[in-house]
Amino acid sequence: MVIYEKQERKNGFLGRRIKRKLYLALALVVVLIAIVLGYGSGLMTQEKVTKLGFEDMGVLTTQAAYVTEVKVLEGSKELFGMKVPFTESKYIYSYDVVVKAGIDFAEVQWEVQDTTIVVSMPPVTVTDCAINPSSFRIFHEEESIFRPFTMEETNDALIELEKTAQQNAIANGLLENAKNNAEVILTGFFGQQYDLETYTLEFVS
Repeated sequence: MVIYEKQERKNGFLGRRIKRKLYLALALVVVLIAIVLGYGSGLMTQEKVTKLGFEDMGVLTTQAAYVTEVKVLEGSKELFGMKVPFTESKYIYSYDVVVKAGIDFAEVQWEVQDTTIVVSMPPVTVTDCAINPSSFRIFHEEESIFRPFTMEETNDALIELEKTAQQNAIANGLLENAKNNAEVILTGFFGQQYDLETYTLEFVS
């Protein structure tokens, strides 16, 4: 009887040890599964911004230059390649011209490389060039009845004036300023989605 009781206690002790080991192994398996699933979930839910507001903006003017152009329009009757006296017509006048430049934001490409956001920008272009009609000033007006200016000559002179204004605006940094302002605008958009204390913006053309 005593031997039986000892044997029973021994079997119960062994059973409890086996159960503890099974529970421990089961708990370890559960922890491993949780770690694996948690790690996999972390990879699956990494945030990636696929669209920013500037993509819907299209062509945007980011810089404007205000240029005053003086134009001299003159002509006279000619005979055998020489100007005929007292047939000269001459106008000296000026117009203010607004020259605008910007980029097509829909063409901006970007990707995240570690902690650097590489932004590829399209070329800056002139988006508009327009004469302000109300800014017209006349400095000299002399027109001969023998050599009046035609409408075609007047129109060509205005086209040439706009072209010169555009060239002068570009020469004085219009495109560079437009590019810099575009980068400022883009920085604002990226700053709404990314912590710019962690990420660095790199603009490339």
